[in-house]
Amino acid sequence: MATLEDVAERAGVSISTVSRVINRPEKVNPQTRAQVEEVITALKYRPSRVAQRLRNKEGHAQLIGLIIPDIQNPFYSEIVRGAEDVAYAQDSAIILCNSDETPSREQFYLDVLKSESADGVLLPPLYNDGSLALDLEQLSLPLVCFDRRITGDPVDTVVVNNRYGAMAMTRHLIRLGHERIGLICGPASLSTSTERALGYRDALEDAGCTVDENLIVMDAPHRESGYTRAGELLRHDPTPTALFAANNQLALGAIEYVREHGYRIPEDLAVVGFDDAPWAKLLDPPLTTVRQPAYEMGSRATELLFKRIEAPNRSPALVTLRPELIVRRSCGAPD
Repeated sequence: MATLEDVAERAGVSISTVSRVINRPEKVNPQTRAQVEEVITALKYRPSRVAQRLRNKEGHAQLIGLIIPDIQNPFYSEIVRGAEDVAYAQDSAIILCNSDETPSREQFYLDVLKSESADGVLLPPLYNDGSLALDLEQLSLPLVCFDRRITGDPVDTVVVNNRYGAMAMTRHLIRLGHERIGLICGPASLSTSTERALGYRDALEDAGCTVDENLIVMDAPHRESGYTRAGELLRHDPTPTALFAANNQLALGAIEYVREHGYRIPEDLAVVGFDDAPWAKLLDPPLTTVRQPAYEMGSRATELLFKRIEAPNRSPALVTLRPELIVRRSCGAPD
C-alpha cells in the first residue's frame, strides 16, 4: 500500500506539499497539484482518515452518527439513503447505529460517537419529553432530531405533519361510511404517536362522530403489537368497521391477524396504514396509506446538521414536511 512518502518521492515534491494537495488543494499551484494528483491516482494512494483529521485545522472528523430505532423498517432505510447522499457529497461518512427502541442502546451509541469524535448526530429521540439522556451539554455534539421531536431545549428538527396525515386518512374513511375506526398507535412517549392520535380525533370530531377512547390503543411500534392490538379491537362489541394502523410495522401485524381470523379486506373490514413501504402496493388488496417523504427527511436533516456544525450558535430550525394520502383498495376504494 502506497504511503504519503511514496507519493512525495514519485512526484518530486515535499511531503507537506502532498498533504496540502489532499487537504488544502486551493493553496497549491495548479501545475504542481495536477502532478501530485496524477501520482496519487497511479499509486492508488488512499489517505488515512485519522491522519486527515489530525491535519484538519477545523478538527472535523468527517464522520456523522445516524441512530435509527428499527433497522428492519424500510421507512428508516429511505431516511438513511437521503442522509448518506448528503453526507457523501460533503466528503463525510455515516456511522449507522440501531437503537432497537432501547434507551440503554441509544446511550451506548451516543457514547461511541463521542469517543470517535463524530462531527454530529442525527437522531429520532425515544421520548418526546427529552427524558432520555439528551442533555445537550453532556452530549457535546451537534444534534439534529428527525421523524420525532422533543420538548424542552430547542433542537434542529425535521418531521412530517403527522396530525395532518392522520386527519386526512380518518376523513377518507369517514367519507367511505366508517364511523367506528380502530386506531393502533405507537407508545404515547413518541411525538409521532400523540400527533397521529390527535389528527384521528380531530377528523372524527369535525365530522360529528363520537370519539370512542376504547378504540384507541397504543403499544410498541412493532409488528407483534399490531397483531395483538388488532385482536383486542376486533373483540369489541360492536366491532370496528375499519382499522387504522399508524405505522407500517403495526399495519403488517394487523393484516396478519385479520387474515388469520377470516376477515376479508375490504369486504368485512377496511385496513389502512401510515408510511408507504415498497411492499404496500404489492399486498392483496394493495394498502391505502399515508406516504411520508422519508428520503427528503433524511437529506434535510443532514443538511441542517452540516449547517449546525458550521454555525454552532445559530437559532434552531424546525422543518415540517407534508405527507400524502395514497388511496388503494384496502379500504374499498378503487386504485
